Amino acid sequence: MKFNVRNVLPANTTAFNGFPVIRWLTVPFLVVAIARSLVHLFSADGGAQSIAGIDTSVEGGNNIIALFHQWGAIQLILAVVLAVLFTRYPGLTSLVLLALVADPVLRDVAGQIMPVTSTTTPPGAALNAPVFFAVLALFVTSLFERHSAR
Repeated sequence: MKFNVRNVLPANTTAFNGFPVIRWLTVPFLVVAIARSLVHLFSADGGAQSIAGIDTSVEGGNNIIALFHQWGAIQLILAVVLAVLFTRYPGLTSLVLLALVADPVLRDVAGQIMPVTSTTTPPGAALNAPVFFAVLALFVTSLFERHSAR
């Protein structure tokens, strides 16, 4: 077993040299990324009030909802691009995982810059830490190469 940071951007993108279970364990995170983006894009309030507990009955509430819909659109683009890279170029599994690791980190940074006032804890906020550690473990493990048969 060899640890290789170059697996983030490998020369051969057609084959994943790591353990196959890493790819299987990555799929649910990609599915969740696509699903949550669809919720933000297509739910009536973009998930702002119904999921995040943000009061949208205030002045400018429609703008809050519009931003959640736009956020869903951007999330969908990213999630689909990651899914395409993951499917078409298995060698980029580590890069896809690195992007998935960055997501909860950057959402936490954004929340520290400007905290959201809500009546409930949004699922994203509640799950940031466990998702980060789970995907970080997958990412680090994806950098290990299996022994090649010689």
